[in-house]
Amino acid sequence: MSSLSRELVFLILQFLEEEKFKETVHRLEQESGFYFNMRYFEEMVTNGEWDEVEKYLSGFTKVDDNRYSMKIFFEIRKQKYLEALDKRDRAKAVEILVKDLKVFSAFNEELFKEITQLLTLENFRDNEQLSKYGDTKSARGIMLGELKKLIEANPLFRDKLQFPTLKNSRLRTLINQSLNWQHQLCKNPRPNPDIKTLFVDHSCGQPNGARAPSPVTNSLMDAVPKAGGFPPITGHGPFAPTPAIPSALAGWMANPSAVPHQPASAGPMGLAAPNNAVALLKRPRSPPASNPAIDYQTADSEHVLKRSRPFVLSDEVNNLPINILPVAYTSQNHGQSSYSSDDLPKNPVMTLNQGSTVKSMDFHPVQQILLLVGTNMGDVMVWELGSRERIGWKNFKVWDLNACSRALQASLSSDYTASVNRVAWSPDGTLFGVAYSKHIVHVYSYHGGDDIRNHLEIDAHNGNVNDLAFSYPNKQLAVVTCGDDRTIKVWDASLGTRLFNFLGHEAPVYSVCPHHKENIQFIFSTAADGKIKAWLYDNLGSRVDYNAPGNSSTTMAYSADGTRLFSCGTNKEGESHLVEWNESEGAVKRAYNGLAKRSVGIVKFDTTKNRFLAAVDEFMIKFWDMDNTNILTSFDAEGGLPASSCIRFNKEGTLLAVSTNDNSIKILANSDGIRMLRSLENRTFDASRAASASVVKAPPIGNFPPTNAPVGTSGDDQAAPAAPMIGMNSDSRSLVDVKPKIQDESVEKSRIWKLTEINESSQCRSLRLPDSLTAMRVSRLIYTNSGVAILALASNAVHKLWKWQRNDRNLSGKASASVQPQLWQPSSGILMTNDISDTNPEDAVPCFALSKNDSYVMSASGGKISLFNMMTFKTMTTFMAPPPAATFLAFHPQDNNIIAIGMEDSSIQIYNVRVDEVKTKLKGHQKRITGLAFSHTLNVLVSSGADSQVRIIGNAMCLLPWNKQLSLLFK
Repeated sequence: MSSLSRELVFLILQFLEEEKFKETVHRLEQESGFYFNMRYFEEMVTNGEWDEVEKYLSGFTKVDDNRYSMKIFFEIRKQKYLEALDKRDRAKAVEILVKDLKVFSAFNEELFKEITQLLTLENFRDNEQLSKYGDTKSARGIMLGELKKLIEANPLFRDKLQFPTLKNSRLRTLINQSLNWQHQLCKNPRPNPDIKTLFVDHSCGQPNGARAPSPVTNSLMDAVPKAGGFPPITGHGPFAPTPAIPSALAGWMANPSAVPHQPASAGPMGLAAPNNAVALLKRPRSPPASNPAIDYQTADSEHVLKRSRPFVLSDEVNNLPINILPVAYTSQNHGQSSYSSDDLPKNPVMTLNQGSTVKSMDFHPVQQILLLVGTNMGDVMVWELGSRERIGWKNFKVWDLNACSRALQASLSSDYTASVNRVAWSPDGTLFGVAYSKHIVHVYSYHGGDDIRNHLEIDAHNGNVNDLAFSYPNKQLAVVTCGDDRTIKVWDASLGTRLFNFLGHEAPVYSVCPHHKENIQFIFSTAADGKIKAWLYDNLGSRVDYNAPGNSSTTMAYSADGTRLFSCGTNKEGESHLVEWNESEGAVKRAYNGLAKRSVGIVKFDTTKNRFLAAVDEFMIKFWDMDNTNILTSFDAEGGLPASSCIRFNKEGTLLAVSTNDNSIKILANSDGIRMLRSLENRTFDASRAASASVVKAPPIGNFPPTNAPVGTSGDDQAAPAAPMIGMNSDSRSLVDVKPKIQDESVEKSRIWKLTEINESSQCRSLRLPDSLTAMRVSRLIYTNSGVAILALASNAVHKLWKWQRNDRNLSGKASASVQPQLWQPSSGILMTNDISDTNPEDAVPCFALSKNDSYVMSASGGKISLFNMMTFKTMTTFMAPPPAATFLAFHPQDNNIIAIGMEDSSIQIYNVRVDEVKTKLKGHQKRITGLAFSHTLNVLVSSGADSQVRIIGNAMCLLPWNKQLSLLFK
């Protein structure tokens, strides 16, 4: 949308406000997205109008746009959830949990688990972190203060928080001025014209009819504006001028002499600087009728594209400071200035053996642990860094030789090899392109894992295809390529048809950099002779003609937010230049120091976090702060780097990939990247997640569907009613499960366990767990499912829980013999102690079982069975007083409310916690039950007894309707 159209919206907003159309004002603010009315937002938050709050926000941002937006939506939904709990409206709280907060479980499962636990408390203020939560009014006020800070820091709200300064009734004034002008042109102007309508032009000859121009100068107002100050209204409607050059390019063309590195003796490489920017076009002619004007993408188009992509949160886990604490008790710095050199990925974490020289790399834009690599042998590979495995691979092969040009066929007949010059993912990661050294461009569709499918084969250039990038001209995905034939070409990414062919370079085109500014899409291109040109998506030739610093072969790149332009290159003499450009003037704004005077090879670079630059030079990785010309830091990444190397950050800047001398790739990480990778170790990559980039799925709360039923799809989540949920108390009980640890069968089968042979005691490490409680014999011991704690049941019926904290020595927070855990107790000081009735606990058979989400423990020590909340240690309920006593316990894998209880009298009882009832009793053993196990895939329950028998209950799913099928397996 043009700037005049935007200003027209502001004029309408002012008019509606003056006319008291309150609802319409805010609807237009939301739909246009031009002005965020903070006062209106504060009013809605204060009144708790949560649906309207989110509806209004949706005009400016979506929950997955960036970490600030995510935090804003999280705080709003968390407050809504806490207020429902405060009103004891648990049904509403469950609805909010399932519909509004579940999306955050994919981002932070532990946090979501903790939030879910609040349902089990009589008063959520019993939670230690929420103990200072006040009343609703004060909580809303505290949250509002935090939301305002987040909104002000969010780049999507930049320039949208201030309404322009306007005189009162500015729109009416402009209309009056127009009427004055129309009245001036009347042949016989009346002294007191009667204006009855604004729908047609005013004329005194015939009421509001057409009129002819006239030099008559009578006016309706004191001052009459001149017509020359406004652009003519075209056939596109008011305030829709024909596409013009964006200010950035206009500056480059208007002031060519401003470039400091251009020889003083040389004249301007483009045109002389005219007064009118439109005249800056080399060939300022209208496009022919056969070539309609391109519908350029608007300035907000990138934002729109971001909204349309699926919601994936898993790889942003370390950047969003969401917290269960009320916002008043958290301290977060949301400004960009919070970045420091410690945020740089400088720690080598793995080496990937590529086998041939790496020529190009690109991280997946959504699944940031996927690395696309191209080599000098024509191989293209996809690496999954969590497992350190190559999960996809393609070698150079022409798909349809008969469709290739004769030049390419002749080249292949003598040498059927090609090097990869460039690999690149499409913006949503569903496609990737490969530019080869021989004519060819391949575009593959990526469906996750090793599912790489041929999509397009383009005989693109005569000779090397030197670079490739994706862009969105005319709101359609396109592939931009350049080559040794001195051309830049644009191809339809769906059909492979050529859309544009740009001619003008006098040397092989080295790189392309598509971008957009304001409402104009354009392409920067650089050639081997150091020329920089810029092109609009039309047939009017280049708009910019300059020399790169040192006439070097240069690559150009924008910062992540698209506001700053950088270039880096090396000339034939080995001189390298890393600079930032002032786009408004077409001049070098900042030249960075620290590159070698005689570089070997062309220095490559990358940007991250809108703050840092990185390049490999002189066998080192060098970093710069964008705002400082001096080098920030450098290091050798433990050696093995070439003089110059491929280098690439992932989207969040937590990982950095660099190629090495020995045909490998080193992956470096910061603390967030290390934490992410360690959390993914031993976890099989979910291919469908990368292909669809959909919301990470979680089962419904409470009762789970059968294993073969679809779980948690976005459509089902919207259509299915929320499962009923009642807080646990003495009257009605229900177990809550957040996210089961059950893996899909195919995933389980594909898991590869890495076994290490231990021959020496020095290979082992031991640790004595600290214990400040009464020392007693441990009867039962188990790791929690999450692997971050150990639960023990002592012979005196008391439970002990040791937790490992996440810190610098233990980034994953998992159980480890290298770091001492803490014996954990809630602030209340209570202990989880089993009922022992009149029995001697030393003589009892202790048993316990953990729920899949580690939230509850079912336990017995010869007396009643107890259900404990693992977060608060509170006893939720007790049941089944002996005799007989329980000797083994097992949770049903699909419903934590169903428990199999092995008894001392050899029976197995199936108990439903929700209704406090034994649903069925199974018999067959002769002595007490010693073991029970549900299969996650075979739908059977296996039991063992002190009678040396193992029995299987076939089709354990039938336990839900309580059908018994008992057969002897073996003795």
